[in-house]
Amino acid sequence: MTIIITDDDVKRLLPMADCIEAMRVAFRDFASGVAVNRPRMRYLAQHPDPERKYLANVHVGAVPSYGIACVRAGSQIIKPPGAKVDRRLYENPRAFNWGIVILYSIETAEPLALMHEFQLSGMRVGATTGAAVDAIARQDASTLGLFGTGKQAHAALEAIACVRPIKRVNVFSPNVEHRTAFVRDMASHGMEVVAVTDPKSAVAGTDIVCCATTSMKPVFDGDWLEDGQLVVSIANSDVTNKRSEVDRRTYERAAAIIVNDWETVVDNQQTELLDPIKEGVIRQDQVHELGDLLTGKVTIGQPPRGAADKGVIYFKNNSGLAIQFAAAGGIIYKKAIQQGNNKTIPTEWLGSDLTSYYDAGFRPSP
Repeated sequence: MTIIITDDDVKRLLPMADCIEAMRVAFRDFASGVAVNRPRMRYLAQHPDPERKYLANVHVGAVPSYGIACVRAGSQIIKPPGAKVDRRLYENPRAFNWGIVILYSIETAEPLALMHEFQLSGMRVGATTGAAVDAIARQDASTLGLFGTGKQAHAALEAIACVRPIKRVNVFSPNVEHRTAFVRDMASHGMEVVAVTDPKSAVAGTDIVCCATTSMKPVFDGDWLEDGQLVVSIANSDVTNKRSEVDRRTYERAAAIIVNDWETVVDNQQTELLDPIKEGVIRQDQVHELGDLLTGKVTIGQPPRGAADKGVIYFKNNSGLAIQFAAAGGIIYKKAIQQGNNKTIPTEWLGSDLTSYYDAGFRPSP
């Protein structure tokens, strides 16, 4: 039987610490050539309403260490950025996220599970940030400047707090109600979370600056950064839109830049990084992949804050990868089976019966 894994199952079965470890395995395997990943593919299609577009978001890849290959397929209606709103809005006619991850067995090729992707999508981004922070940040990093108050910001804070002793968080959102609610939500998490009223206050005096927003443009001025800070962002350009949470000055001050996947930078036309390289603002040899840090091929540590001429370290969490879903999905699937998941469908419904061909000696290709 093929099981159904819901968002609630993901919440119940995958602690953030386990998700971070899954990201470590996935990126190490990727850097070692064991895991397989193709750059994400996105496209826009014409919608009957001229103010809206259809958006597809597809990832494919495999992590043999977990025995899982996967396809992530997202299907959304969006309202592109315009003169009145500077961010992409999801406008599905029904209040549903139409995204699904198919988990396949590498051993048998059978579909093991159909998994909701909404909860895991935000969690694996945060967990990847957690893995990167653990590989780069000073062991005593304890202050965080956080931009954003939504799903991604919650996941980023949880992950960073898993790997470093975060004691204070300065959180900024242009929406007063959102940042006030965020502070209230975090009140029981054992750290001081303070809503600041301007973006500069989110940056000042912090060890780590993390951007987890839906903004289409930079959320702070790179001149505000202090030498020795670690900067993290998750907003990236692709073939459907151009966006960046950090400005050109941040690139100028970066002693090193870490990305999830260089091939995706090129394939998705992430011009916010490609243009500074082309223009000589930064050198390509300053850019490293996360997997190379996790395997020890490259060593980059966060210098002491305020260290003269050391610049900043910038982790550009530059793309979602299928290996993230495959690795985390493998953990969730195993736990769901062990606990007796009762949401199943016959696996045969998802394939074509070729018994007569096999009996006749044929092995027809799909």
